[in-house]
Amino acid sequence: MTVRMIIDTDTAQDDAFALLIGLRDPRAQLEAVTINYGNVAFDQMVENALYTIEVAGRGGEVPVYEGARLPLLAPVDDSSYVHGADGFGGAGFPRAQQRPEPENAVTALLRLVAGNPGQFTIIAQAPLTNLALAAAADRRFAGNVKELVIMGGTNNAAGNITAAAEANFWHDPEAAAIVLRAGFRTTLVPWDLVMRQGVFGPDKLQRIESLDTPASRFFVRANRGTLAYNKKAHGMDGSTHPDSIAVAIAVEPRIVTKASDYYVDVETARGIATGYCLVDSVRRSGREPNARVIEEIDEDLFFQTMIGVLS
Repeated sequence: MTVRMIIDTDTAQDDAFALLIGLRDPRAQLEAVTINYGNVAFDQMVENALYTIEVAGRGGEVPVYEGARLPLLAPVDDSSYVHGADGFGGAGFPRAQQRPEPENAVTALLRLVAGNPGQFTIIAQAPLTNLALAAAADRRFAGNVKELVIMGGTNNAAGNITAAAEANFWHDPEAAAIVLRAGFRTTLVPWDLVMRQGVFGPDKLQRIESLDTPASRFFVRANRGTLAYNKKAHGMDGSTHPDSIAVAIAVEPRIVTKASDYYVDVETARGIATGYCLVDSVRRSGREPNARVIEEIDEDLFFQTMIGVLS
């Protein structure tokens, strides 16, 4: 079955590769891209999404909507120290011809979902500000989304911003808390999973480079910044692909080999644990599960999904 899809993104390296899955996998029907505050300067993230659409050969076909430029309450920050100022490690890609739509992303989300109840899978691979605003504006919004796949948080593990917090939840913890409590049918792809699984090491990266297609050349060039950062920060000889995993499991559910339903919440108080993602794996909270948390994936099937869209 074709998955009708909206991707909410803060477009940098792996966000763009995730977009390629939505744009090029025959099982995906990507109908909108919404941009949320996050990785780098907002206007640059818009340009990155537009350029990725053109790389995929879909220029002018998939609308891009500008959304929240700031978090709800948290201090403004970004992850340009990871991705480079352009989000692509200084690759210097040209400006796309396609331009963003005049309609705001939150309005577009409300319109698309209300007009197609139970039809859209939303992939959230950015801080959750746009979705929190949509959920607050229309109490029916969450229930009308078929599935919400969130790349964010951790499964009670160390984050990539602080020892407590992963970037997407840390950048806007209030939005994450609102979304997790809003009643979406939620699947969570936590950061600690993608540090263990789905890493593309030298052999996989060489195979991608050998494809020598426009999409694979874009991947190789854009991915250099991630490789350099992972080597420096984590001693890792490879690239991580959290956002791509989130889109891939939506189009190929067999990638998920282990998942459990848990109650998940986020720490919003300002302090050492801001943005901490609590996964009630011991089931002591007394709360009903509100998310399916991905615990293991089929790494080969994920890689084949990526190869398919880069070929």
